[in-house]
Amino acid sequence: MSHILTIDSGNTFIKWGLYDQCDLVFQGKVKQEESAILTQAWQNMPEPSSIIVSNVAGDAAHKNLIVLCSAWKMKPHWLTAVRQQCGVRNLYSRPGQLGSDRWAALVAAWNQELQASIVINIGTAMTVDVLSDSGDFLGGLILPGPDLMFNVLKAHTAIPCVELGNFDQLPACTADAIYSGVVQSLIGAIERMNQVLCKHLGYSMQNYIISGGASPLILPHLSIQAKVVDNLVLEGLLLIANDQLNSAMLE
Repeated sequence: MSHILTIDSGNTFIKWGLYDQCDLVFQGKVKQEESAILTQAWQNMPEPSSIIVSNVAGDAAHKNLIVLCSAWKMKPHWLTAVRQQCGVRNLYSRPGQLGSDRWAALVAAWNQELQASIVINIGTAMTVDVLSDSGDFLGGLILPGPDLMFNVLKAHTAIPCVELGNFDQLPACTADAIYSGVVQSLIGAIERMNQVLCKHLGYSMQNYIISGGASPLILPHLSIQAKVVDNLVLEGLLLIANDQLNSAMLE
């Protein structure tokens, strides 16, 4: 029985899933600085016949994952975005410059929906990416995620450290003003993208897919209906791994 190990190495967390073809067998999440935990967690898994990794956390994380995966014979495949894959065409001016996590998420979103979509992922950073009705990735936004915004305000202003506030349309205390400002800025980027697309495409986008650990922060306040998909990047990695295995069998 063949197993595919998918690894999403982000700026804050390493998420992973072991699949038997398309069925999830094991999954987990650890902080980057606690990645040694994976040695024990992975000891209890069947040996993967394929390993695919999206790493956006830099060289140190890359080297660390090489060591962690060295317990198995199979060498990892390090995903980079390409011009076309799994039904998605990458219209980035330099396709390989697109983050591997964004590429995997777009592949997953397209293969799940098969229609024009805005794909939102909220973690350390927030990305807002656009797929057309024909599977073209038209472009997208990158901005700081909520924790980065909170931390920058604390580090670079004289605003006193206060407890996390609540969302309010007209905040009347500092804690609520900070919290509401962060939420409104994230929502604003999403809704502004819809306005741009309305002018560009001639119609309002109806399909929104949202993923990422910080997505619950903004979901209650969005004026649009969004479909929540857990582990969108892992789902995309699985699709790409299966596509590569099928291609190899045909050669």
